[in-house]
Amino acid sequence: MKFRGRVWKFGDNIDTDAIISARYLTTSDPKALAAHCMEDADPEFVKKISVGDIIAAGENFGCGSSREHAPIAIKTAGISCVIAKRFARIFYRNAFNIGLPIFESRDLWDLVSDGQEIEVDGDNGSIRILDSNRGPLRIEPIPLFMQQLVSDGGLMKHIAKKKV
Repeated sequence: MKFRGRVWKFGDNIDTDAIISARYLTTSDPKALAAHCMEDADPEFVKKISVGDIIAAGENFGCGSSREHAPIAIKTAGISCVIAKRFARIFYRNAFNIGLPIFESRDLWDLVSDGQEIEVDGDNGSIRILDSNRGPLRIEPIPLFMQQLVSDGGLMKHIAKKKV
């Protein structure tokens, strides 16, 4: 599980309403949600990002309601993974349930700027900031079961695969 992309930073306590505003919850269409991803935190976000880019966030990312729309919007917008100092627990579980890889790093947010490119090696638990002399930052690898959920595209696809 390896990712490479530009980083887009968000601070502490980014709640699910900042990720995808409640005014857009009249649809469950992933593409419609993705078009408004992070709009309340950064109105230009979806115009700036490229497929494979990475969100770096502070503490308590994904706090607020338990809606799965938030990680769906992020994943469908093309973000490859999210790295935060810490995630709200319900967002943490919802992210894996829909197949969005997330990692916790206490250090990355303070060492990276918007637009810098990083490599994330989820298998070995490391992050490299590509234009930096710093050694790799350590992250906890995703547990095997959660890796399987991500690989299968989320919990529902994982369950369907097991029934075949």
